[in-house]
Amino acid sequence: MATQMAVNSGASLWGPLKELWEAVEGAIWRRQPESVYLLDLQLKKHKPSFLTLFKNPMKSAEQREKVRKASTEGIAVQGQQGVRLLPEQLISEAFILSDLFDLGELAALELLLAGEHQQPHFPGLTRGLVAVLLYWDGKRCVANSLRSLIQSRHGKTFTLDLSPELVNLTMRFTDELMAQGLTKQILNLLSDISVTREFERLQKERGLGNEKHRKEVSDLIKECRQSLAECLFAWTCQSPLSKEDTLTLIGHLETVTAEADGSLDSVNLALVMALLYCLDVSFLEQGTEDREGIHALPLLTEKQYVAAVHSRLVEGQAWKLPGLQAVVQLAWALSLRAVSQLPQGAALVEFTEADEALADQALLGGVFLFLTEGILGSDGFSQEEFYTRRLHSLITDFLALMPMKVKQLRNRADEDARLIHMALQMGSEPPSSLRKDLDHLMILIGEFYSKDPFELELALEFWCPSESLQHTSLTGSFLGVPLQRPPHKQVVLSKFVRQMGDLLPATLYIPYLRMLKGLANGSQCSHYCFSLLKTNGAPHENRQAGVSGSVVSWEHFFHSLMLYHENLRRDVPSADSMQYRHPPIRGITQRELEGLTAFLQLLTTIITWSENARLALCEHPQWTPVVVMLGLLQCSVQPVLKAQILHALAAFGKSPEIAASLWQSLEYTQILQTVKVPGQRQAAGIEVELNEIESSCEEYPLTRAFCHLISTLVESALPVNLGAGLRAPGFQPYLDFLRDSVFLAFPTRAYRRPAEKWEVAEAVLEVFHKLLRVYEPQPADFLQEMVELQGEQMPAHKPPGHSLMFHLLNDSPAISLCLSLLEEGACQLDTYAPFPGKKQLESAVLHCLCLLELALQKEVTFMDLLRESQTSLLVSPVEQLLQGVSARSRQADHITNIARYLYHSSSNPDAAFQSAKILRRIARYPNIQSRLVGDFTHDQAVSKKLMAGFVECLDSEEAQEGVAADDSDPEKRVARIHHETKIHILNLLITSLELKGPNLGLYLLGYEVKKPVSSTNLQDPGVLGCPRSCLHAILSLLQRGSEWRTGPVLTKQAPQLAELCYQVIYQLCACPDTSGPTMRYLRTSQDFLFSHLQHLPFIVPENEIAALSQMSWLMKTAAIELRVTSLNRQRSHTQRLLNLLLDDQPHTLHADGETGMEEESRSVSGFLHFGTVSKVRRRLLSVLDAIDFSQEAPELLQLDFFERAQIEQVITNCEHVNEQGHTVCNVKLLHRVLVAEINALQGMAAIGQRPLLLEEVNSILQQVVERNRVRCSLNAKRHALQSWRSLVETILTACPSELIPADQRQLIIRDLLLDLHDKVGKLMRRKMLLNEEQHVICFSLSSRCYQKMLVALDQDFYWILSCAQVRRVVFSGGGFQRLRAHLYGALLYYLQIAQKPEEPETLQTGNSMWERLTAPEDCFSKLQRENLAIIESYGTALMEVVCRDACDGHEIGRMLALAVLDRVLSIDRQCQWLVYLCNSGYLRVLVESLRQDDAALQTLLTPQPPLLKPLYIYESKMALLTRVAKTAQGAMELLRCGLIGQLVECQVFHMLPQNDALRVFGQRDPSGFIPSPLERYRQILLPTLRLMQVILTSTTTQHQQGAAQVLQWLIVHSDVIQSILHDQDMSMGALQELSLLTAIISKTALPGALEMGQEVNSAALMELQGHIGRFQRQGLSLLVRLVGTDRARYLKQIEETVSPGDLAEKREEMEVAMQQICANIMEYCQTLLLQSSAEAQFSLCLFSPSASEPADVAVPSARVPSLGLVLLLLKNSTTDFFRYHDSHRQSLNKLERVEQLPPEELKELCQVLVSGSGGVEKIPSVQRNVLAKRRLVQLVNNRAKLLALCSYIIETCLFVIWRHLEFYLLDPSGSRGLSVSRVSQQDLEQLQSDVANSFNEPLQRKLLEVEGLYSKTRSRHTFIQALTRRIRVMLRIRRSKCK
Repeated sequence: MATQMAVNSGASLWGPLKELWEAVEGAIWRRQPESVYLLDLQLKKHKPSFLTLFKNPMKSAEQREKVRKASTEGIAVQGQQGVRLLPEQLISEAFILSDLFDLGELAALELLLAGEHQQPHFPGLTRGLVAVLLYWDGKRCVANSLRSLIQSRHGKTFTLDLSPELVNLTMRFTDELMAQGLTKQILNLLSDISVTREFERLQKERGLGNEKHRKEVSDLIKECRQSLAECLFAWTCQSPLSKEDTLTLIGHLETVTAEADGSLDSVNLALVMALLYCLDVSFLEQGTEDREGIHALPLLTEKQYVAAVHSRLVEGQAWKLPGLQAVVQLAWALSLRAVSQLPQGAALVEFTEADEALADQALLGGVFLFLTEGILGSDGFSQEEFYTRRLHSLITDFLALMPMKVKQLRNRADEDARLIHMALQMGSEPPSSLRKDLDHLMILIGEFYSKDPFELELALEFWCPSESLQHTSLTGSFLGVPLQRPPHKQVVLSKFVRQMGDLLPATLYIPYLRMLKGLANGSQCSHYCFSLLKTNGAPHENRQAGVSGSVVSWEHFFHSLMLYHENLRRDVPSADSMQYRHPPIRGITQRELEGLTAFLQLLTTIITWSENARLALCEHPQWTPVVVMLGLLQCSVQPVLKAQILHALAAFGKSPEIAASLWQSLEYTQILQTVKVPGQRQAAGIEVELNEIESSCEEYPLTRAFCHLISTLVESALPVNLGAGLRAPGFQPYLDFLRDSVFLAFPTRAYRRPAEKWEVAEAVLEVFHKLLRVYEPQPADFLQEMVELQGEQMPAHKPPGHSLMFHLLNDSPAISLCLSLLEEGACQLDTYAPFPGKKQLESAVLHCLCLLELALQKEVTFMDLLRESQTSLLVSPVEQLLQGVSARSRQADHITNIARYLYHSSSNPDAAFQSAKILRRIARYPNIQSRLVGDFTHDQAVSKKLMAGFVECLDSEEAQEGVAADDSDPEKRVARIHHETKIHILNLLITSLELKGPNLGLYLLGYEVKKPVSSTNLQDPGVLGCPRSCLHAILSLLQRGSEWRTGPVLTKQAPQLAELCYQVIYQLCACPDTSGPTMRYLRTSQDFLFSHLQHLPFIVPENEIAALSQMSWLMKTAAIELRVTSLNRQRSHTQRLLNLLLDDQPHTLHADGETGMEEESRSVSGFLHFGTVSKVRRRLLSVLDAIDFSQEAPELLQLDFFERAQIEQVITNCEHVNEQGHTVCNVKLLHRVLVAEINALQGMAAIGQRPLLLEEVNSILQQVVERNRVRCSLNAKRHALQSWRSLVETILTACPSELIPADQRQLIIRDLLLDLHDKVGKLMRRKMLLNEEQHVICFSLSSRCYQKMLVALDQDFYWILSCAQVRRVVFSGGGFQRLRAHLYGALLYYLQIAQKPEEPETLQTGNSMWERLTAPEDCFSKLQRENLAIIESYGTALMEVVCRDACDGHEIGRMLALAVLDRVLSIDRQCQWLVYLCNSGYLRVLVESLRQDDAALQTLLTPQPPLLKPLYIYESKMALLTRVAKTAQGAMELLRCGLIGQLVECQVFHMLPQNDALRVFGQRDPSGFIPSPLERYRQILLPTLRLMQVILTSTTTQHQQGAAQVLQWLIVHSDVIQSILHDQDMSMGALQELSLLTAIISKTALPGALEMGQEVNSAALMELQGHIGRFQRQGLSLLVRLVGTDRARYLKQIEETVSPGDLAEKREEMEVAMQQICANIMEYCQTLLLQSSAEAQFSLCLFSPSASEPADVAVPSARVPSLGLVLLLLKNSTTDFFRYHDSHRQSLNKLERVEQLPPEELKELCQVLVSGSGGVEKIPSVQRNVLAKRRLVQLVNNRAKLLALCSYIIETCLFVIWRHLEFYLLDPSGSRGLSVSRVSQQDLEQLQSDVANSFNEPLQRKLLEVEGLYSKTRSRHTFIQALTRRIRVMLRIRRSKCK
C-alpha cells in the first residue's frame, strides 16, 4: 500500500505529460531517430489520459487522510529512501489545490512539490502559483499532443511527409480515440472550460499572482481550448466526422455567440472551419484519383448522414448567430450542388434539389456580411493557411456553381440602384428594405484577398489571361503553369470580375473598387488588374466622339482627377485669406470622397505590387498622375483624401527613377514649405494642416501619410542637391519638421483615437531609423561648406544622418523623448494588458532601440572624425547619456529600462533582441560596468526581474540557428531573433568577464558582486535561496542530451551558440577569481566535464568551424581541471578524466552516461597495455583525427574590368577584426565601395557595361566570402590544435606521474607522436596547403613530447621519428621561419632523448681502459649512433640548411639552429660536420659576426633595459664556438679564423658597469626577468672566458700560439681584468668571473709567453713583463683574500646575499667557485715554479720565508705573501676535504635508500628544486621521491667535485712548500736568488721551526689519509706521500745542519 500511496516528485499531472509532449514533438515535428518506438511507448502509457481527456484523478478519503498525516508520519516519495515529513502549510495548500481543481489529494500534493522544485524557473511566484501553471501546462501538453497526433494522419487536405510506420501508429491510435467519443469529449470541455470561470475560481482561492502570472495562466487555458478545437479541425481536414459527431458539432455551433465586435473567437472559428471541412467535397474536383477517399466520404456513401444533416440545417431551430447558420447553410448548399454533378449524386436527388432554397436562406441570413465581420474579422483567421483555403473554396464555389444566383444578385442590385436614384431625384428617403447582398459579396472578396499572409495568391484564380495580353511571363499562365487552357472555374470567375464592372451602377461602384483592390493583391494579380483597367477605358478623343468607356478604367479615373484638380485649384487660399481657420470646401461630396478614396486605394495596391504599372502610369503623357495628385494636395480637400493621395505617391516612390523626380516635385510644390520668406506667414502646406486642422480635429491621417511617403522616398532615393537654387540644398527642412513638429510634439497633442498617438510615433521614428541606418560618417560631414544663394553665402546642410547623430549624442529633447518612450513602453508592457495601439507602441519602442543601437555603433567613427576635423561641436557618447537621470522616475535608470525589455522576449522578441545588442555595446566600456551592476542591483525587485529577463532569453526554446535572415516565415524569423538574442547575451557575458570586477557578467552569472568573487558559493537553483542565473541557463543548454549516446543536442542544433556557451564556461574557469567556485560547482553538482568530454570529438559536418571551436574551449577547460585537481590532490577526479581521455580499451556507458564502479576504480595503467586483443582509438587521438590539417586555398581572382592589384588593396583596406578575433574582410563595406566606384563611372560605355561590372563585383564578393571562410577555418583549426596541445601538455606535465606509470606514459607519447608526424607527413608529401600555425603547434607539441620521453621504447620507433624530424628540416627549405624554429625545437628535444642522464660520482675504483673499450654499448650510445647515421644520410643538404639558418634569419630560428649544430657536433665523433663548417666558410662567418654583434651588445649595457635578443644570439653563438673549440682541430681552426683577434677588437668588454646604481639597476624590474647591467655584462664576459679556457685546454701541442693570443686579449683589457680581480664583491657572478680569469691567467701569464716566435723590441718586452708581473701579484693577493680570515666573512656574505629558497644550491655553487679559484692560483704558482728549473739563472720565489699564521694574513699587494699562507691553505683544504667526504658519503647512503627517507627529509631535499613555499606540499609522493633523488645526485656530484679540487689544492700546496723549502733551506750559497740576500739566518731558522710546528704529525697523517681515501683511484697515487716524506726529510736535514 505504501508504494501505491507514494508521491511522484515529478507530478503525475505534469512531468509525465511533459515527457509525452516531448516524445510527440520529437517524432512528428523534429523527426528524431528512434522516435517512433519512444512515441509508441508513451502512447501506450498515456492512453488513459486521452480516453478520459482532461479528467483529473478522483478524490478519496484514504488519500486525504494519508496527506493529512504526512506532517507527523511522513509520506513516501518515489525515488527517495524512507519517508518525508511535510510542513503543515504545504498540506493545507494541497487541500486547497485539490478542492480548486477537483483532483485527488496526492495529485495536488505532487503538483505542489513539483512547483517547489520548479520555483527557480518562475522568480517571484510561490509554489502554489507555480503549481497552477504546471497544472494547466500538463493539460496543454495533452491537448497539443492530441492535436499533433491528429495532424499527422493521412488524409485529403495535407500531409507532413512522415514515415508510413509513424502514420499507421497515429492513425490506429486516433481512430480508437474517435471511436470512444473524442468529439463529444472535446466539445464538452470547450463548453466547460472558460478563462472567466477559471479565473473566478482561482481568484477566490488566491490562485492568481502578478500580472505576468495572470497572463501566463490565461494563455495556457486559451491554448488548451484552442488546441482542443484544432483537434477537430485537423481531423475534419483529413477525414470527415461520423453522422453523430457531425450533428453534435452542429448542435454545439447552434449555441455559439460572437464577441463584442461581432467576430468569432479563435476557438469557435476553428469549430466552424471544422464543420465547413466536414461538409467539403471540393477536393474531388481537383482531379484526384483517390477513389478510396470518395468511398470514405459519408456525404456520398451514407444517405442517412445526408438526411440527418440536411434535416438539421433546413428544419432545425434558429441559431444564436443567424449569420453563422447562414454560412453553414451556404456551405451545405454548395456541397449538395457539387454532389449533384457527381455520379453518386443521383441517389441524393431529393436533397440536392433543395440547394437553391438553402442558398436563398443563407442569403437572407446575411451570409456574406457575417463572413466578412464574423470570420474575416476574427484574430485567428489569418494565422491558419487552411482557413484561407477553405474560405476561398467557399467563395469561388458559390460564384462557379451558382451562376444564376449571382446573376439574381446583380439584377437585384441594379433594381435597387434604380430605386435609390429615383428616391434621390424625388428627394425622399430610399426604401429601408433594400438588400445589399452583392455589395457584401464584393466587399467580402475585397477584404478576403487583400490579406495574403501565406503568399498563396489565391486571387489568381479570378484572372483568366486573354490573348490580347502580350506579356512574356504572364501569357496563358495559371498559377505559374504556362501555356495551359484555363480551367472552367477560372473562366467563370474571370467572367464574373469583368461582367460586374459592365454598366456598373453607382451603388456598386465603391464595393466593386474594393473587390478589385483585393483581387489586385499580388505581383501577377496586380498586372492583370492593371491590364483590365487599361482595356476598359476609351481614349478621351473617342469619348468626345460618343464612344463611352467604362467608369472603372484608368482613363475615367485620371480624367476625373484632372477635373477635380482644375475645379479645386481655383479655390486655393492665398496668404490674405488665411484668416479663415476652415477654408470653404467645394466640389467633393462625401460620396465622391469615398469613391476617390476607394480608387486611390486600388491605385496604391496595383502600383505597390507592379513596377511595370508604376512606370507605365507615371510616364503616361495624358494622365500625369503624380502631377495631378500633387496639385490636389495644394487644394482644399479633406485630410483623409490628402492622406490617401500621399499613400499613392509613396507607392509611386518605390521606384528609384520616380522617387528622384518626386523629390523635386515635392520641393517645387512646397507641400512642406521649405523656402520661407522672412516675416511672411506660411499660407499652406502640411505644417499648417498639422497645427491648425488635424490638431483641432484630433486626427492625424495626413501627418502619418506624409511620414510614410518620406519613409518610402528615403529608402528609394535621397538626392543631395534637393532644393538647390532656392535654398541651402539638403533634407534638413524635412528632418526639422519631422523632428520638431511631429516627433517632439506628439506626446502633447490630443487624440480622438488613442491608438493614433502611437501610430504617429511609429511613422516618424521609422523615418529616423531608416535615415540613421544608411548613414556612414564621412570626413566631409564635419567641414562647414558654404553655398551661394541669391548672392549670399549660406552654410550648407549636413546629411540627415549627421544631424540625427548630433541630436543623439547630446542631451537633446529628441534623445530624452526616445528614452521617455522606452520607459513608458516598458511600463505598459509590464501590465500585460491589451490597450489601443499596443502593436504600434511596440513598433515605436523598437525603432527607438534601433536608433540607440545605431548611434552606439557609429559613435566611435563619428567622434573620431569630429575630433580630427577640430570642429567646435560638443557631443557626449551615448553610453554616458544613458547614465543620466530620468525626468519621470528621478533615477538613473535608462539602461535598466532598456534591459527590462529582455523580460518580454517571449511576447516582443525584436525589442529584446535590440536591447541585448545595446547592452552588449555598452558592456565594452569598463568604466560603466561597475555602475551598471549598481543600477541593476540597488532595487531587489528590479534586480530579480532583470536577472529573470536574461535567463528567460537564454532559456527560450523557440530559438533556432541557421535560419536565413530574409526568411518570410514569421515563426522562423522569431526563432532566428531568439537565437541571435542568445548570441548577443553570451557575447555580453564574454565581454564583461574580460573586464575588471565587479562587472555585469559576474552579476548575471550569479557571482558575488558586493563581496570578493572568490567567496561565491554556487548552488543549484532554489538551494539556499540561490536564484536561477545565466550560468544555470547556459549549463541547462549544454547539458541537454549529454546523457544520451548522441551527445549534447546544442552542439549540433546550434553550433555557434554552443561554442559561446563553452567559451563562457572556460572564461569562468580560467579567471583566478571565479575559477575556484566555478570548477567546484561543475565538478560536484554537474559532473560537467566528464559528461561532455565523453562525447568528443564533436562532428558537425555543416558547421565544422563551430564544432572545432566548441572542442577547443572544452579541452582548454579540461586542461585547467586536470591541473587544478592534480595540484589539490583530488586523485579520483584526475584519474577519471585521464581514463576517459587515454583509454584504448572498449567500454560501455551506462544509462546514466557514467562508467560503472568497476571501470571507475581502474587506473590508466590497467588498460593501456599494448598487445591486447581489441582496442579502440584513444579519445585524445580521436579529437586529433577530427582536425583536418588540409585546407583548400581559394582560387585567384579572374577579373576583366577591375585591376587585380587595386582590388586586392581595397579588400585589404576593408579588413577588420571580428568578434572572434579573426581578421576578415567587411563584405558590406566592400560592396558599398565597389558599387560607388561603378556609379562614379561616366559615359555611355560605362552605362552599357554596368551589368557586366555588377556581375564582376558579385564574383569578387563571392571570392571574399570564401576567403573569410578559409581564414575562419584556419583560425578554428589553429585554436583547436592549441587547445589540444594544452590538454596533452597538461596530461604529460601536470598530472601526477603515479596515475600514468612511466612505461605507459611512453606508449601514450609514442601514439601521440606517430599520429602527429603521420598527419603532417601525409600533407607535406601531397604538398597540400597547411597553415603555418598548425605546423608550429604540432612541432612545439612534439617538442614537449620529446622532452617527456625516455629511452624505453623500441629503436625502430626512434628511427621513424628521427627520419621524419630530419626530413622536415631538410624539406621545409626556405619556408616559414616560425615553422622552422619549432622544427629545430622538436629536433633538439628529440636529440636530447639520447643524452645520458647525470649519474652519481661514487669515487669507487673505475674500470680499466680495456674494460671500458670492450663494454657493451648502452641504449643511449646506440641511439646517439643511430641518430647520427640518419643525420649523415642526408649529407650536405641538411648541413647547408642548418648552417644557413644559424648565420641568418629570425633571432629565435638562429638560436635554435645554433643549438642544433651544438648538439650534432657533440655526437659527431668523426667531425664531419666540423669539417663542413670549416670548409664551407660558415665558421669564419660566425667568427667574423662577433664584431658586428659588438655594437648591439654595447647597447645592452645602458641603464634602460633594452631588448635582449642580441644577448641570447651571442650566448648561443659562443656556446657553439665553445663546442667547436673542444677538439684540437676545432680550436686551431678558430685561431686560424682570427677568433681572438675579433674578441680583442670588441669594445663591449671595456664597458664594465662601475657605480652602484648601474650595477643593481635590474632590481627595479618588477618581474625580475630583465637582469641588471652588471649581470648582463657578466652574461657577455663569461662565455668569452669559457671559450678562451677551452681553446687553451684544447691547443696543448700549439699552446704557445693560443696562449699568446689570449694573453694579448688580457693585456688589451687589463683595466677591466684588474678591476675584476680587485673587486671585493663575492657574489656568484663575481666568483665565476674570478674562477675563469684565474684559470686563463694560470695558462697564459707565464714567462714562457715572452719566448714567442716573433721579434719584439725591448720596450714592448718590458711592458709585457710588467703585465705578467701584475697578473702574478694580483693572483697572489687574491689568494690572500680567499685563504685568510676574510674567508669566513665571505661565506657569511654569501649567506646574506642569497635568498633563503636558493641558499643551499647557491652556496654549493659558490663553494665550488672559491675552491676552483684557489686551485687555479695554486696551479699558476706550480707552473711558475716548474718553469724556474734548477738550471735557470735565477730561481723564482713566490712566497717569503715566513711560515707563521698571524691573525690577519692579509698583506698589502706590494709585499710578497708568506709561505704560511700556503700552509694555512693546506690545512684548510685538508679540513674541508674530510667535511666534504663525510657529506658525500651521507648523501650517497641517502641516495641508495631514498624510498625509506622520512617525509620531512624528503620535503627538505625537494624544497631546493621547487619554487614557492607551498609547492612541495602539493607534489605527489612518487614525484617527490624523483625530485629527492635528483637533488641527492646533485649533492653527491657537487661533493665529488669539491673533493677533487681539495685534493688538487693539497697536492699543489705540498709541491709549492717543498720547492720553497728546498730553495730556502738547502741552498748553501744563496747565489741563485736575489731575494735570499735579504733573508737573514735567523729568518731561515724561524722558517724551519714554524714549518716543523705547522707541518706536524697530525697534519701528515691527515694528508696520508686523504691519499688513501681519494688518490688511490687516481693516477697520482703516492704523490702526497712522496712530497710529505721529502718535506719531512728536508726539515730534518736542516735541523741537523743547524746542530
